[in-house]
Amino acid sequence: MRVVFAPPASEAAGLLGLPWSIPLADWQDPRLITARNTGLHRHVVRFIAEEGRLWAIKELPERLARREYQLLRHLASVGIPAVVAQGVVIDRAEGVDAALVTRFLEYSTTYRALFSEPRGMHPADVLLDAMVELLVRLHLAGFYWGDCSLSNTLFRLDAGALAAHLVDAETAELHPSLSAGQRMADLYGAQERVVGELLDLSAGNLLRGRLDPFTVGDELVARYERLWEELTCDWLIAPGEEQQRLRERLDRLNELGFDVEEIELVSTDTEAARLRVTTKVSDAGRNRALLYQRTGLVAQENQARRLINDLTAFKAYLERSGARPVSDVVAAHRWLQEVFDPVVSSIPDELRDKLDPVEVFHEVLEHRWFLSERAGADVGTEAAAASYFVDVLPAVPDSLTSGTAVPPEV
Repeated sequence: MRVVFAPPASEAAGLLGLPWSIPLADWQDPRLITARNTGLHRHVVRFIAEEGRLWAIKELPERLARREYQLLRHLASVGIPAVVAQGVVIDRAEGVDAALVTRFLEYSTTYRALFSEPRGMHPADVLLDAMVELLVRLHLAGFYWGDCSLSNTLFRLDAGALAAHLVDAETAELHPSLSAGQRMADLYGAQERVVGELLDLSAGNLLRGRLDPFTVGDELVARYERLWEELTCDWLIAPGEEQQRLRERLDRLNELGFDVEEIELVSTDTEAARLRVTTKVSDAGRNRALLYQRTGLVAQENQARRLINDLTAFKAYLERSGARPVSDVVAAHRWLQEVFDPVVSSIPDELRDKLDPVEVFHEVLEHRWFLSERAGADVGTEAAAASYFVDVLPAVPDSLTSGTAVPPEV
């Protein structure tokens, strides 16, 4: 048997004692668990709880396992949302395929769960936005997915929106860049699969309202083309407006969560200038990076934007009450200590696996706004949290997210 674990390999050291010489389907290890909302699988997949971490192990031929491991590691290196590949195990035993080890994506959900329990969201809209952004990021990085579908994607709640994470890269290809033909082949393949998956939900009476799968498929293509155009098109700029329009373009790209790699401006004294911006994927997004820098919290982009707004308002409150400036470092420390941590620590133990703690804090802020509007005065975060833990969080379906695992199989 040969095992390759990526750093930090020590985190996966406990997996070495698993019965690797036996096919996954025959495993009886007590560390096996049944994880919620893991989607559909074409290969055997088992889930292991080891030293407080959850791992997904997929059995597939060695060539595919090595290839998918390398592709997932590359996606991680360029900051594209995907499951994290931790290792690959080969030469397990005669007649036994290799195994790919990935970190379990906690608090994730599937498209099936989202359509079953939308929690006020319009599943088709939020799914399309998340899928389109993920596919555009992949294509900008020269990554041809080849099997883009709702089934091969996991989603994490992100302050009223969704963040999409690639799960399966068996058929993917990595190129220096993609041609228009490659992009369209990937996009139209995604359209076909999404329509088929929604037709399957419709046959099972899981689609709400009058949602037409074919209309959703067409909208997927239209939204992709609009986002790709906005990220890659040339702008014509009137003489004398170069600086202002460039700043507008850069701000818009940053707002969408993308960074700029290169700027080319071709101009003459009499004709409109042509601005070409080479866009690259942003590792964490501006808000995620800023929140992490100030607080150490890891969040999705929309969550981070919401928390930064609350942190900014708290800083202004400190400055008003103290009648003197407060540094960002001090404000962030006090916000964590006085606002964020008390909310998270007060989540009832039996409800901790419902949602990601950052998502819980965001929803508490939303609940505070709702209660304050009804009361005609600010009710405060502490009162809003207490109400939220009684009236809202218990109603979140256990099937919506995979916060943790259910008890071990017997």
